[in-house]
Amino acid sequence: MALVWLIWTDHKVRTQFEGRRWALPARVYARPLELYEGKTQSLSDTRSELALLGYQEVSRVTEPGQYRVLGERLRVATRGFVFWDGREPPRAVEIQFSGGRVRHLREGETKGSLALVRLDPLEVARIYPIDAGRYNEDRLLVRRDEIPAGLVRALIAVEDKAYYRHPGVDPFAILRALIENLRAGEVRQGGSTLTQQLVKNFYLNPERTLGRKINEALMALLLELRYSKEEILEAYVNEVYLGQDGSRAIHGFGLAAQFYFGRPLAELSTAQLALLAGMVRGASLYNPRRHPSRALKRRNDVLARMAEQGMLTRRDAELLSRAPLGVTAPASVVAVRFPAFTEVVRRQLRRIYREEDLENEGLQVFTSLDPIVQGRAEAALSERLTALERGSRMPRGTLQGAVIAIHPENGEILALCGDRHTRYRGFNRALDARRPVGSLIKPAVYLAALSRPDRFNAVSSLEDRPFSWVDRHGVKWVPNNYTKETHGIVPLHEALARSYNLATVRLGMSVGIGEVRRILARLGIPNDVPDYPSLFLGAIDLSPLEVTQMYQTIASDGFHSPLHSIREVLTEDGRPLQRHGLIVRQTIAPAPAYLLKTLLTEVLVSGTAAQLSRAFRGALPLAGKTGTTNDLRDSWFVGFGGDLLATVWVGRDDNRPAGLSGAAGAMQVWSAMMRARPPSSLDLSPPEGIEWHWVDDVSGARTEAACRGARRFPFITPHRPARFRHCGEEAVSGLVP
Repeated sequence: MALVWLIWTDHKVRTQFEGRRWALPARVYARPLELYEGKTQSLSDTRSELALLGYQEVSRVTEPGQYRVLGERLRVATRGFVFWDGREPPRAVEIQFSGGRVRHLREGETKGSLALVRLDPLEVARIYPIDAGRYNEDRLLVRRDEIPAGLVRALIAVEDKAYYRHPGVDPFAILRALIENLRAGEVRQGGSTLTQQLVKNFYLNPERTLGRKINEALMALLLELRYSKEEILEAYVNEVYLGQDGSRAIHGFGLAAQFYFGRPLAELSTAQLALLAGMVRGASLYNPRRHPSRALKRRNDVLARMAEQGMLTRRDAELLSRAPLGVTAPASVVAVRFPAFTEVVRRQLRRIYREEDLENEGLQVFTSLDPIVQGRAEAALSERLTALERGSRMPRGTLQGAVIAIHPENGEILALCGDRHTRYRGFNRALDARRPVGSLIKPAVYLAALSRPDRFNAVSSLEDRPFSWVDRHGVKWVPNNYTKETHGIVPLHEALARSYNLATVRLGMSVGIGEVRRILARLGIPNDVPDYPSLFLGAIDLSPLEVTQMYQTIASDGFHSPLHSIREVLTEDGRPLQRHGLIVRQTIAPAPAYLLKTLLTEVLVSGTAAQLSRAFRGALPLAGKTGTTNDLRDSWFVGFGGDLLATVWVGRDDNRPAGLSGAAGAMQVWSAMMRARPPSSLDLSPPEGIEWHWVDDVSGARTEAACRGARRFPFITPHRPARFRHCGEEAVSGLVP
């Protein structure tokens, strides 16, 4: 019977240890900051990112994770990191900034030039089981060759000084514990080795009985018989409990280093490693945040024992004992730093992976999130909504909002906010709030018209006059302009820039509802689009994400790229699992797409967003469109340049009027977000089949550049205005052929 029990115990030890797979949440990372000569990147933004990554500003850079600022130069020792395409080694670099750009990039000591430096990415979230009702154990696995020697020495000094000599059980330690327990009349001391502690945590329950202690000792002997000291030590370092973050248990020294010090384990000082080693005896008892005095004494005891055993000199131990604890604020490790963005990542991951794989397999998910853009979006949304409420004398908290920022060329999501309280993990308005979009839909109407160059161009005359329509049930629809005024005959570009409702409806009726619906489908809007004329003025509910998809296709000259947040996925041990490549499909012909984008730049110059032309004069041309719905319930703005497109919605959750037009509300958030670093100017180089001509803005006829009122517009070849007007000839308004 004893033999059967021994065989079964040995089997249990082997199978569980060899197949040990801790339930590891998927780790979600932001994009890594890549620096190269000529990149638009300021020193202040770089310092902000280094601070987010936990880099320390020092007077002399000696170790990875440190940096120093010298005027416009930055010296930084980067950390190594395993990316999709291989390992980025740690390196010392010097970066010279000038005029908001990286001017020089050089290797540390050699001063040799570097083509590219890539920083380690910011961890922004961990995906835990959502059906458990709580967070499970969390850990950051550390390989044996990644365990600092100082940590090993500290653990041996205070937990098991005979670790490398005993076979799993230390008879002398057991004898000492037995004497102590007999004197006390109860089990007070276990005399456990590191191996026994691992067995207790890995295989057994925490009860203190003689039978469990015997079982623990036997399993420790079997474990040491089967596996090396280094394998056991690695498992111990990753298993030990070291604290609590709310309902999330902190296990292992890898995560504890981040949780208490905001830095990787490899970057901790000997004093910091001694503090963590001292917490093994009681993570709550020696919690350095709650009990700093007790933790300091325990750390110094560990340093003293290391000195007693020759692991430190007494002088070094004394000097280290004077060092402060160096513990960071509790928020140094967060489960979800950007919850709204994490939600879009999770939804996209679910299309590819099983939920249990995301929650247990330790996948490494590399995303497109730009932490700097995200931070600006969060600050702008929170601060501007508060200011808008104050300016309108609304109760604080009345307004809500959402922001999505993307790269227009590839559809990568750079930032996403679903609530003015940006750490809130509830309703995600950026993804799920479907609201009427108002005038944001109008570019689709104009694109449908510009796709027929034989009939319409930038200076085609439109009627901005009263209009009515009766449906098949006899219901009459009578739209109005925002100002309730009419403007007579106006050129097409002006009707779009100033968002005239009546001219837009008449144009839409001319090209046909069916054609506008087809254009919307090509822009990425779902097929369930209404087939009545109020569609032309935005009588359709879309989410900010869907609006952003529509404008991505417009901003990229008709190339549709599905919005996405995931770049690559690696396994827990760094093996490439899947790469999410760029998907691009041209859905709009280049020429009309170019005309529309060019005309949308006028919105920021003389149209409904003209006030932005002063704030962003140096960045022009930029393009955009305001959107306002009936009774001022929804305020929208989409604005974009060459490298950034952002959509903003502002309104009320109860659907009552917010009292804000697109320019008065959402555009203010967009402007605040972009002030520190505007998008790059649009490249308006024309595609094949486009020619530019000077045109008289009254008659729509071609004219000379020197003529009064002459303006330059693009046309699709060969559909230029037929008439030519010399300077001084009488201008006659009329439809342009």
